[in-house]
Amino acid sequence: MKKIALIGSTGSIGRQVLDVVRKNREEFKIVALVTGNSSTEFSKQVREFRPEFAAFAAEDKEAALSAAEWGSADLVFNAASGFAGVEYSVKALRAGKQLALANKETLVCGGDFVSSLAKRCEVDIIPVDSEHSAIWQCLGYDKKASFKRLVITASGGAFRGYTPEKLKTVTAKEALNHPTWKMGKKITVDSSTLINKAYEVIEAHMLFNAPYSKIETVIHPQSVVHSVVEFKDGACLAQLGTPTMEIPVRLALTYPRRLPSTAQPLDFKKAFSLTFEPLVRKQYPLYDLALKCGKEGGTLPCALNAADEIAVKAFLDGKIGFTDIYGVVAGVMDTTPRDEAVSFRQLEEVDGAARWKAQKIIFKLAR
Repeated sequence: MKKIALIGSTGSIGRQVLDVVRKNREEFKIVALVTGNSSTEFSKQVREFRPEFAAFAAEDKEAALSAAEWGSADLVFNAASGFAGVEYSVKALRAGKQLALANKETLVCGGDFVSSLAKRCEVDIIPVDSEHSAIWQCLGYDKKASFKRLVITASGGAFRGYTPEKLKTVTAKEALNHPTWKMGKKITVDSSTLINKAYEVIEAHMLFNAPYSKIETVIHPQSVVHSVVEFKDGACLAQLGTPTMEIPVRLALTYPRRLPSTAQPLDFKKAFSLTFEPLVRKQYPLYDLALKCGKEGGTLPCALNAADEIAVKAFLDGKIGFTDIYGVVAGVMDTTPRDEAVSFRQLEEVDGAARWKAQKIIFKLAR
């Protein structure tokens, strides 16, 4: 039986992890649960799964962090959202725990610091994002396997094809109406700006030791092909599936085995089309800005993420417009120097400084 410490249990991914455990109790046991704030849902989770340890990060951060190194845990599943999830990953890696990673910020913000830490601690990170799980599967679960090119697919978000003029008037409600995926609010907005896809390119660079020149993003509106790996002989392998996180979440828990899934299967007896379009990058300026920061590396992606977190929240709260998100993030990056990322405490300082700058810009925009 695999024992799991789950970070971020009340979020979208966390709930799906618990659903897999609920349906396979002979395979898994939850030994630690962590969420951000006290809630009725979390109380119900604790009563149902009876973990050895449970904590609210908002009330006692240090206690919550101990879940990432919980002694009896075989696997730490990091489903926390935002920069707040990075320290859990760092703790798990230092404890030598197997890490299933659904927290994008760990590799986006942590970059070479986290990658180097994983190598030193001899921990193989299991990717949970559907795109990286797809690549991992196509490579035969071997992150060191050779390839010619990685092709990461993007739906294009809720505003694919919108003109710059139309984007100025879109609402938060419209942004949250994703055409194919059901996700949390922050990641849904990030999918509309495509900064989320740039994050995934940065993650792929880190996870698979892939030069940026070998990673490509294409628009695939149906969200059925999750990624493609091209090999040097011209062969391409793709992982297909309905747009649900149940499949990559389940695989992260059961690898190298596959257990039956309740996800809706693709019906090849019915006619359906799969289309691919080139990414028109001028329509998604945040994608280019994020990719530039990723290539420059160091502490820049950490500052970028912090600015985006603040800007997206301001948009969801009705304080700024959708197109202002780019202005806020770009404004922060214009005044942010690059340093080598060497510690989590340093990243915390960078994160805090970027958030403060973003708040100042938003205050001026909102006046």
